[in-house]
Amino acid sequence: MAEAFFIKQPNGTLMPAYDSDRELMSKIKIGAPVKLKLTRARNYKFHRKYFALVNFAFDYWEPTKIEDAESKWLRHVTPEKNLDRFRADLTILAGHHNAFFRVDGSTRIEAKSISFGSMSEDEFEKLYSATIDVILKHICTEFTGKMLDEVVDQALAFA
Repeated sequence: MAEAFFIKQPNGTLMPAYDSDRELMSKIKIGAPVKLKLTRARNYKFHRKYFALVNFAFDYWEPTKIEDAESKWLRHVTPEKNLDRFRADLTILAGHHNAFFRVDGSTRIEAKSISFGSMSEDEFEKLYSATIDVILKHICTEFTGKMLDEVVDQALAFA
């Protein structure tokens, strides 16, 4: 199965996006039926905006201290803020996760990948929107969605 990228033209037709796509299309006879599965290609700038959002929220976030009575094992360990764990937790809270049974009978929830190859642009837009909701609810509680979006846009302007 071949994969190609197309750009929608104002008249509604699809044009090959790259020379390799044009070459692939040249091998198809005029009038021959072709089956297409349309997915929007991921937007790199939007991907960067997601990471600017996560980085801002991480810098803004101040973890609450865990009481020793809740976690006795923490007596000898000092927890640290970790951006990768933070991003995974946001992704899980935004509903983009898998759950697995463990050998001891418990379950483990892990964030799904957000790589370009693992999700469509539509799925990524839903994740972005849900991530904003999570950040507004748990981290930037005094912000509005518009305020958060403006801060992220400003951060991107300096990047």
